[in-house]
Amino acid sequence: MKKIILSMLLLTALYSCKKEGQKTENTASADSLSVTQPTDAEESAYVPKELSPENVSQYLAKNNDTLYVTNFFATWCGPCMREIPSFKSKMEELKGKPVKFTFINLDDKADWADAVKNFATENKLGKSVILLDGQKLDQNFFASNFKQWDGGSIPFTFMRKGDKTDEYLGMMTEDVLNSKIDSFLK
Repeated sequence: MKKIILSMLLLTALYSCKKEGQKTENTASADSLSVTQPTDAEESAYVPKELSPENVSQYLAKNNDTLYVTNFFATWCGPCMREIPSFKSKMEELKGKPVKFTFINLDDKADWADAVKNFATENKLGKSVILLDGQKLDQNFFASNFKQWDGGSIPFTFMRKGDKTDEYLGMMTEDVLNSKIDSFLK
């Protein structure tokens, strides 16, 4: 009787392992075909991608019904880091609405693998962070994209929905962020 029970347990264990492996394979192929909201694990494991100044300019010029909130920051910037919780809170509040938050990092390339990756992972902002090599920026980039910002200081937040834009230089408090976003969503 013990041999029969042990045999059944062993067969059940082997069968369930095989079935679990098949589930994993099918899930991976299904995920590659559809776009879904990233899980916390995916967000924290994501390594931000680098964009050229030209690609960032194209992103900033998007003109549709989505509100684009773009924050330029660096991990070494104290005011930049202090305003991130307000942005994260607003992101959570507006989840599912036509609002896209993007954080454009201006750290030196040497800091991308450590400081920026750690920041993106700790704050679960992986897919919302874009790397921009500040050494590739010139005055033409600032003059063609912004009315106020010349690149001289950060943080800087740029908002756009359709033809309406807003620029804010300096650390944005939660009240200011809420007020500006609310003015776009009315």
